[in-house]
Amino acid sequence: MEHVTLTTRRLLLRPLEPLDTEAVFLACQDPDIQRWTTIPSPYERQHAEYFLEQVVPEGLRSRTMFHFAVEPRSGGPLLASVNVHNHTGTWEVGYWTVKEHRGHGYATEAVGAIARWAFGALGVQRLEWRAEAGNEGSRTVAEKAGFVFEGVLRAALMTRDTVRDVWIGALLPSDLGPSSADAA
Repeated sequence: MEHVTLTTRRLLLRPLEPLDTEAVFLACQDPDIQRWTTIPSPYERQHAEYFLEQVVPEGLRSRTMFHFAVEPRSGGPLLASVNVHNHTGTWEVGYWTVKEHRGHGYATEAVGAIARWAFGALGVQRLEWRAEAGNEGSRTVAEKAGFVFEGVLRAALMTRDTVRDVWIGALLPSDLGPSSADAA
């Protein structure tokens, strides 16, 4: 599949690439990203290199994961990362925001853009959001992006040798209005 670039009013979403290694490595030093996501902790440069040189291209080749860097539309630093992925037959969204860029709505805007793209370009009929129970920041982004909270999956996530509960929500094309399935 071709590399896809998406734009919103304020943002450019482009495929993550090996040139992003330093920015991803630095962003993932944030204790909150390490706490609330499933990335390795501690997060070392080799993790960023492997992710950007192996995981991202393989996801694109297999059409099972599409990872985007989120930057200001007018140019500037990495603000966030968003992705859609399908590991078990269900498409899910994932994201994190660079610490100093939180609170500006970038993740919400990027999640909305990637959802519209997934509904149109990939033909996704249901996009799920999952986060460890208690991750209020992730839940806020998901709900502002239109995801409907559906409940708790008990003991559904093994992370750092601990089983944790997971919040789950979903977004359907109809939740975004009649033209969302056509927006690719």
